[in-house]
Amino acid sequence: MEAVKIQTKSKQYPVFIGAGVTANLQSFIKERFPKLSTVLIISDETVGSLYLDSLKAQVSELQVATFLVPSGETAKSFDHYYDCLTYALEQKLDRQSLIISFGGGVVGDLSGFVAASYMRGIPFIQVPTTILAHDSAVGGKVAINHPLGKNMIGAFHQPEAVFYDLNYLKSLPIKEIRSGFAEVIKHALIQDPSFYNWIQTNVTDLSDLKEGILQHSLVRGIEIKGMIVSEDERETGVRAYLNFGHTLGHAIEAECGYGVISHGEAVIIGMVFALKLSKQVTGLTFNEVDFTSWLKQLGYQVTLPAGLEPEKLLARMKQDKKSVSQKVRFVLLSQLGQPSLYEVSDDVLIASLSEF
Repeated sequence: MEAVKIQTKSKQYPVFIGAGVTANLQSFIKERFPKLSTVLIISDETVGSLYLDSLKAQVSELQVATFLVPSGETAKSFDHYYDCLTYALEQKLDRQSLIISFGGGVVGDLSGFVAASYMRGIPFIQVPTTILAHDSAVGGKVAINHPLGKNMIGAFHQPEAVFYDLNYLKSLPIKEIRSGFAEVIKHALIQDPSFYNWIQTNVTDLSDLKEGILQHSLVRGIEIKGMIVSEDERETGVRAYLNFGHTLGHAIEAECGYGVISHGEAVIIGMVFALKLSKQVTGLTFNEVDFTSWLKQLGYQVTLPAGLEPEKLLARMKQDKKSVSQKVRFVLLSQLGQPSLYEVSDDVLIASLSEF
């Protein structure tokens, strides 16, 4: 087991990473919450069918209620958010209650927002079950989607802890592995060129990720995110760099329809575009051919999905949270590990998207 400490202005909390770490979950809860009333586990139907009984056995001495939402991005809706709140009220959760988010990034975002808003905020713990959640489970950004934009309704609400049990990753389909590893690549590109070189050398087949390589990748990704979040908890500055690849990525997700293309696969396309744009705007020197060849080897698509129109993607990007006064701002790299925010004109974006 490894532990990474996350320090923000509002809270300090641990991220425990390793196979079997949820064996320590019950003792952690008892020690941290001596006056605990009820634990509500929010999960999705897929994770619930596979692992919910196992997790409940780990907290068998606590008073536990469970609630399942549908699997996939559609769970991050007003309707399912409302359903979670209704169930919490029916179970008579109070301010001494605790929510456990048990699932991937979708469940983490949804249940974290439930925790942030129920009785104006109760504590929650993240128990991620996907690789993607190594990014989303850390940092306290919780949200649901709106038809006009992804993650536009939400809050900053830090968890009490993250228990990242690698045993839950063993059943992930390759599409989810690919989606999650995109965020590992992002962390390397924006912060640590040596880590980027390491993963490019050591990760050549996502269907055969050795546990040691996976654990090191996740730990380093979490460390990088933790450093950035500790400096800028509420995304008023450098935390925006974590959105590298996401400006176009979120637009692709929205245009395709949430869940049609996975978050990470959309972000990969967004990062390839941002690197091309960086070469044009900042003069970045980067072996783009080598990078895209490696991505293709890992099974990623590196071009826009068919049928997406530049003008519609631009309209989506103008709804991005980094945009100001309908001006699109992109996270670009001047060098590997050196990101900055740049305002990019509509004309440049339309031309670049048309060529892309």
